[in-house]
Amino acid sequence: MGAPVEFPDGVDIVRRYLREALLARDDDVPVVTRVPSSRPARFVRIERVGGSRLDRVTDRPRLDIHCWGSDEGAVADLVKVVRALVLAIPGWRGAVAYDVAEVGGPDSAPDPVSGQERSSFAVEVSLRGTRLAPP
Repeated sequence: MGAPVEFPDGVDIVRRYLREALLARDDDVPVVTRVPSSRPARFVRIERVGGSRLDRVTDRPRLDIHCWGSDEGAVADLVKVVRALVLAIPGWRGAVAYDVAEVGGPDSAPDPVSGQERSSFAVEVSLRGTRLAPP
């Protein structure tokens, strides 16, 4: 038995990466983990919906990524960019994410509460763990 291994928060890693990547494209879209009480016209929400540890040093969270927009065209444009960026995360400045697999392609799913246009897709991200720091 080796030393305990801890894993990074996959949602936080992908959220930070995506926010930075969108800003680098001059696209100031909020990337959040909860639907804001005051909804912007466009935003992205990331949530972990499952996944599991693959081996001693690899966690593979499954993430649902939801893109909201003012109309179908705005959502289609946003999900196209967000999907491309998320699939390109391996190699992002030494991030612990080294593989991304799409497990559900974009689908239209208008928000059931607000009726706002929304599209979502799902990925699994391989994350490298690190030795748990001693107490």
